Amino acid sequence: MVGGGSGAFIGAVHRIAARMDGHFALIAGALSSNPERAAESAAELGIRSYSDFNDMAVAEAAREDGIEAVSIVTPNHMHAAPAAAFLRAGIHVICDKPLAATAEQARKIAEAAKASNAHFFLTHNYSALPMVREARALVAENALGAIRLVQVEYLQGWLAGQTDSKQAEWRTDPARAGAGAIGDIGTHAWQLAEYVTGQTPAFLSADLSSMVPGRQVDDDARIALRYASGAKGGIWASQVAVGQENGLSLRIFGTEAALEWRLQRSEELIVTPRDEPARILTRAQDRSRSFRTPPGHPEGYLEGFSNLYSDIASIIRGDSTPFDRVPGLQAGLSGMSFIAAAQASAIRDGAWIEVLP
Repeated sequence: MVGGGSGAFIGAVHRIAARMDGHFALIAGALSSNPERAAESAAELGIRSYSDFNDMAVAEAAREDGIEAVSIVTPNHMHAAPAAAFLRAGIHVICDKPLAATAEQARKIAEAAKASNAHFFLTHNYSALPMVREARALVAENALGAIRLVQVEYLQGWLAGQTDSKQAEWRTDPARAGAGAIGDIGTHAWQLAEYVTGQTPAFLSADLSSMVPGRQVDDDARIALRYASGAKGGIWASQVAVGQENGLSLRIFGTEAALEWRLQRSEELIVTPRDEPARILTRAQDRSRSFRTPPGHPEGYLEGFSNLYSDIASIIRGDSTPFDRVPGLQAGLSGMSFIAAAQASAIRDGAWIEVLP
């Protein structure tokens, strides 16, 4: 692991998820840029400690018992350098989203990934929830007919005012985050719609706002989408929606049916055929078999991450798990294209901007 030292939120999440199904063991880490903190954090976990990720990549690649994969859980601006270092060393990379803070950093990751025999994975965990995968299967088998409308919302309220939390500090710093709400939660919304529909919007028009005085990144985004197929869509991503804790939702309307999924009721998928009553599907009907407990025994956030780690382990072992079941480099590059297009549109007062591949 790179990053994720003592007190870090997402590092602990990844560690729990990675070991939940017994496929991974954490054995080494460069857990902090501060050498003392890195050593202390590693000692708490009982793992080999490195003060520099470059040294770790070289040393672990040379060991007979060296690591097979590395999990990168640093702030966005620190994804590219370690990802490239480990890919060059032939070590698989599991990276937290978004791909990077800037287009140049994303390009460095892409170049390293293309020159490496190792795999690159991006942990958009919501796409690994069972009913999201079931929604994707329904769209793929044309159960909705031709898609006409796609609407995604991701609403939070935790940044509605000034806060001195460690998580808020780097997420509201343009140098470290690269973008605000569109990078943090907007990329989740973008990837969720892309994963389920199998379509990437061709153009977008964005209205980005910084609602909190003095904030240097966007904290509310209203984005209209146009698809090459003729479908229309929209994303609303906000971190100043007071009272909203983690309100992620997806609605897709086709010519023959519609579906709706909400994170707060993540184990239900509402499917409404045209001119018929709505049906509520549960994990009992999920064909992806991504769940680990019997239907009716709730699963959620951590299990989504764990599903990704289990699928990643299967791919690394060369099992039959399809590679596109897990977000990878293309999903990361798509998210970066989304951010760039949204920022370009907002600067031009909502002009329609082509989303470049």
